[in-house]
Amino acid sequence: MEKIKIHLLRCGYVLVSPNLPFGNGNLIKASGLFEPKKEKIWLPVNAVYIEHPAAKILIDTGWNRAMSPEGVEDKEAQIKHLSHLLYEINQGYVESGKTADEQLSQMGINAADLDYVVLSHLDCDHASGLSPFKEAKKIIVSDEEMKSATGVINSHTRYTPSLWEGTGIETFSFSNTGLGPVGESYDLLGDSSIQLVHIPGHSKGLVATLISNNGKQVLYFSDGGYATRSWKDMLLPGVCENKEAAYKSLEWIRDISCTNSCVDSFACHDPEISPHVIEI
Repeated sequence: MEKIKIHLLRCGYVLVSPNLPFGNGNLIKASGLFEPKKEKIWLPVNAVYIEHPAAKILIDTGWNRAMSPEGVEDKEAQIKHLSHLLYEINQGYVESGKTADEQLSQMGINAADLDYVVLSHLDCDHASGLSPFKEAKKIIVSDEEMKSATGVINSHTRYTPSLWEGTGIETFSFSNTGLGPVGESYDLLGDSSIQLVHIPGHSKGLVATLISNNGKQVLYFSDGGYATRSWKDMLLPGVCENKEAAYKSLEWIRDISCTNSCVDSFACHDPEISPHVIEI
């Protein structure tokens, strides 16, 4: 098959407790609610654009311009866009010209040009930038993630349903393919080149994107771990819906990342990874 080009896009930054990326499932510490701002750390918020011979695909959407209208931190704007609780847990901003839709527009790509917008999960730093893409041909998330995110408690605490309401988002179901830590995945294009692999733990319906072509693979594992360090040292995220499942998913991420065929493997929030383009 012709080459697949994968763009890692930097779509803002998020200020969090150091216990969020590597807190091993300690939710209280990971929230940072009792931690001074000066002790928190800035992490990147990324999205992935895939130029596939058969489709144009965006994985995750980063922050929305509504988060920081002037390209800087804006408390009032963020609280209006998300909630006061989510502001206290993770402040964020996105520089001018750096939202996912702004960057794709600079590449000559409009929302209607996209065949798929895939949300790895529905946390705000992945779904915030969705609304500018509502003209995409398909917007999808796993049915397990949607069910969890719209539950009575989650929809008023961890998740912000207004970020995806009115976008035409659809859900997909995993198949028992034997791929991944729980043997479930979704073949996006039907040719095994883009597999959405179920990696539960951080959230119930989280997916990693495994891209395969010409005997090579690239893995975007979203928040299955927060950095390469996560799978090298087996450090779970501070926020885990299920710690046992998260550890099993991280083991799978490590195993795939260490195969000879895997030429690149990256998380959404790794401060050591810069925006770049990979071709396979």
